[in-house]
Amino acid sequence: MDKNQTIGLVLIAGILIVYSIFFTPPKQEEPIVNTDSTSVEQVDPGQPIEQIAPAATSVIEEDTSKLSEKFGLFAGAMQGEEKNFIVETQNAKYTFSNKGGGIESVELKDYVTFDNKPLILFDKESSNKSLNIATTKGNIDLSSLYFNSKNTNQTISEGDSTIIRFSADLGNGNSIEQTYVIHSGKYDVDYELKVNGLRNDIIGKDLTLTWVNAMRRFEKNIDDSRNKTTIRYYTLDEDSDNLKAISSDPQQETLTEGIKWLSFSQKFFNAGIIAKNAFTQATIETIPATDTTVVKNGLMQLTVPIADVYDGADFKYYYGPQSYLGLKKVAEGYEDNVYMGYKLVSWVNKYIIVNLFAFLEKYIGNYGLIIMIIVLIVKLALFPLTRKSYLSMAKMKALKPELDALKEKFGKDPQKMQQEQMALYRQFGANPLQGCLPMVLQMPILFAMFFFFPNSIELRQQSFLWANDLSTYDVLVNLPFTIPFYGAHISGFTLLMTVSTILYTWSNNQVSTVQGPMKSIGYVMPVIFMFVLNSYSSGLTFYYFVSNIITFSQQTLIRKFVDEDKIRATLEENKKKNSNKKKSKFAQGLEEAMKASREAQKQKQLQKKKKK
Repeated sequence: MDKNQTIGLVLIAGILIVYSIFFTPPKQEEPIVNTDSTSVEQVDPGQPIEQIAPAATSVIEEDTSKLSEKFGLFAGAMQGEEKNFIVETQNAKYTFSNKGGGIESVELKDYVTFDNKPLILFDKESSNKSLNIATTKGNIDLSSLYFNSKNTNQTISEGDSTIIRFSADLGNGNSIEQTYVIHSGKYDVDYELKVNGLRNDIIGKDLTLTWVNAMRRFEKNIDDSRNKTTIRYYTLDEDSDNLKAISSDPQQETLTEGIKWLSFSQKFFNAGIIAKNAFTQATIETIPATDTTVVKNGLMQLTVPIADVYDGADFKYYYGPQSYLGLKKVAEGYEDNVYMGYKLVSWVNKYIIVNLFAFLEKYIGNYGLIIMIIVLIVKLALFPLTRKSYLSMAKMKALKPELDALKEKFGKDPQKMQQEQMALYRQFGANPLQGCLPMVLQMPILFAMFFFFPNSIELRQQSFLWANDLSTYDVLVNLPFTIPFYGAHISGFTLLMTVSTILYTWSNNQVSTVQGPMKSIGYVMPVIFMFVLNSYSSGLTFYYFVSNIITFSQQTLIRKFVDEDKIRATLEENKKKNSNKKKSKFAQGLEEAMKASREAQKQKQLQKKKKK
């Protein structure tokens, strides 16, 4: 491993260490505390989410005249008997309630929680929606009305869809209608809210939709889940953003531009709302949770023009998994709920790795094998760069006697040493950057994988060898104590990755000209990575392990076909050809600049001596 590669490795380690510090490396599973689940109801944005009281479900029993006096035309829908029914598709189970005319709970049938319980995305104990409008009788919450519906329990056949209609007849042609369309094979639900009449009774210009959600824990690693849970939104300007996920403090933001969609975005699951037109304003808030059954509390308060509601305001709800390709079909930009990394590397995941993974998934059911094939394909594509890097190191090794001679002669004058080195490289037709450049070009892929595997729901609860879940850390051995910055477990794939990286470093050092402390750093970095990645996705560390093994195999193969004597002979031929060759303008300019810098350094030293 030469100096350039060592510097590159140090930079990678630095970035990973900074990432692990600011993104809080996840800890091991915490036991679930059997406390009461958070219950929610309509809330003022200024009211802390923890103080939300359970939603009332009892039938209002008031005198009809008093109801009329208090609620006007809405009085007839203010009392009734609450009834529920279930609409079931091949993917999900939706529980509807006539009180409020909405979806009370959603169960995702294809998934279970980390402890093998049904995965209920939300229910009336953890989530509550309210629809508030200003009327001549004050604010009325439409979700407190009792609606009529002819729908009953039903199962939708594959490829079919069903319509659920709720209507609250307020008399004299006045009514409120809510319509849902459930599609089999999809996780999105079409929704329309329409008000008929009531133009003399509704005085507000907007309807306010408030959605409070205590986002439940579905994954083993609760810290990792909390660090990846937030509220994300997308504006009409095609701007996607979110509240800060990694924070121990409440986060709040008010959006005043057109908002296309918002979502409660967790690590692998999502509950969101998409507007056909746009929300004119939104207030969003997240509050950290202390209960281990909840990862984070969230609030959305959205403004809809009442004119849209008169015409029939169209929305779409999404209740389902965070699959990148699946979310792309939901709405524009909705796939941003799956974090694919910084812009510099996200293109690798979005346009290459995601599609390659999806293609292999059609034909291969073993996800460990899929990871191995992805490594092989990536390494074959990068083989020309790997070969070029190795040949560059071989050239540097062939020039080691000349470089050692320069070091002995000019070692005390770094600038002169650098100048002579460049002259030597030019003389022999060698370029030390050729060994570094291939590594730089490979870095986007290296970092892309760092984001792809931990955020891929396709790996969730998929086992391979001793790993029960490739989307989180594997446990080879549980320790009876916790090691600082490491944890209370030994990840087998991380350990294999560390050993293979040391093997790869040793292989590089066989052709590297680096000596002294710089050479030792190559053996220290894998140990640092072992601490940093011990609690990360086992799919990620398995990828790095396989990648190291294939790279080591490639270099061993290249070494067999590389004749070092022939490389030395080629360098000598270059020396003869370049002996009478004029320097390029660039080389001359660079040499003059280095001489000027050297002279300036000498002048500074002389001035310091004179002052003394």
